[in-house]
Amino acid sequence: MGRGSILASDGTPLAFTRGTRRIYPQGALLAQVVGYASGRYGTSGLEDSFDSVLTAHTDAIAPLAQLQQIFAGAHGAPRGADVVTTLDLQVQKALVAGIGRYARAAGVVLDPRTGAVLALASVPSYDPNALDANWTTLRTDPHSPLLDRSTGGLYPPGSTFKIVTAADALDAGAVTPDSTFNDSGGFTVGNFTVHNDEEEVTGTQNLTGAFALSSNVDFAQIALRLGVDRWFEYAAKWQLGGNVEFDLPVTRDRLPAKSDVYGGILAQLGFGQASLLVTPMRMALVGATIAHGGTTPRPYLVRRIAGSETGLATRPETLAQPISAETARAVRDMMVAVVQRGTGTAARLPAVTVAGKTGTATNPHGRSHAWFVAFAPADAPRVAVAVVVENVGYGGTYAAPVAREVLRVALSRSRS
Repeated sequence: MGRGSILASDGTPLAFTRGTRRIYPQGALLAQVVGYASGRYGTSGLEDSFDSVLTAHTDAIAPLAQLQQIFAGAHGAPRGADVVTTLDLQVQKALVAGIGRYARAAGVVLDPRTGAVLALASVPSYDPNALDANWTTLRTDPHSPLLDRSTGGLYPPGSTFKIVTAADALDAGAVTPDSTFNDSGGFTVGNFTVHNDEEEVTGTQNLTGAFALSSNVDFAQIALRLGVDRWFEYAAKWQLGGNVEFDLPVTRDRLPAKSDVYGGILAQLGFGQASLLVTPMRMALVGATIAHGGTTPRPYLVRRIAGSETGLATRPETLAQPISAETARAVRDMMVAVVQRGTGTAARLPAVTVAGKTGTATNPHGRSHAWFVAFAPADAPRVAVAVVVENVGYGGTYAAPVAREVLRVALSRSRS
């Protein structure tokens, strides 16, 4: 009985069976997403999530009847169904080329109109064709190559979370686009003082200026205007901390307990710090929500199942609608300002307006993580991306150029 194949969106094989061997033609390019099917070590990735449809089944119960069914007909043994994904190999290659320059990084690329995932990558990776031989080394590697960081890695989002803070505060009426803030280099709440990265001072800015220049001092004040109750109300609307319906497991975001959030903690949550942890998939969905007019699409990786009796095809669905379309437009304009004149200028593309947000997330285990969340074209988005690079520093320096190249390739391949 033959196991079905896993295919890219254009039909290129990503996994197939030859004789008794499972072959992965793309090797490390899609290792965590496609996963492995090992007689010794089990299954992971899509090989695991869709194991029941990839596996051939016979409806005969008696052993002799099964044998007759297997050898009957000109087509030989029954075969499992094929899983056709939404993955675009050119976009995947661009993402892996970008993040592959670093020791540990991850990214997610999706179509914000539908939720179709165009690319999903995590480094370091591994060759699934050599899984059995290298299992012990892979399991003990301190860089965790078997971990899919795009869906399973938890990180403080840093200033990319200002997308959520700004959206919530605007949507709730706690601020307006014309609200002004004064950043003199520090802001003290109780026994906690907020500073900007490298001690920058942004002075007096309106909301767009505070966002474009990524002032922690200003966003701490915005979070306080929103208040604890409304912060958690909007977190629930975004489904932060909830289960993300997806074709692969997604680790739940970690939020502080509401009872533990006082002024100093709320101030830090305003710029994506304190004990807040999210996945790259979550931040890609945050970007997609702004791109899609305040509505969060359900992400999906499998376009259809071919060869099964059901012939399942995926239809776009909505996960949530945390903010109004008007709020989403206002935040989109602020994200455009980030790329045009703020911290995200490294994401600019010729003849395309890019909307984005940098993040430089401090963590207790070394240098900051670099983030960038973006979508394009800003006025009619077709591609959204989230990139995180571990322990390198500024998001605008390290993550934004990766996102720019991924957007360039993805836009060249997407239909308007």
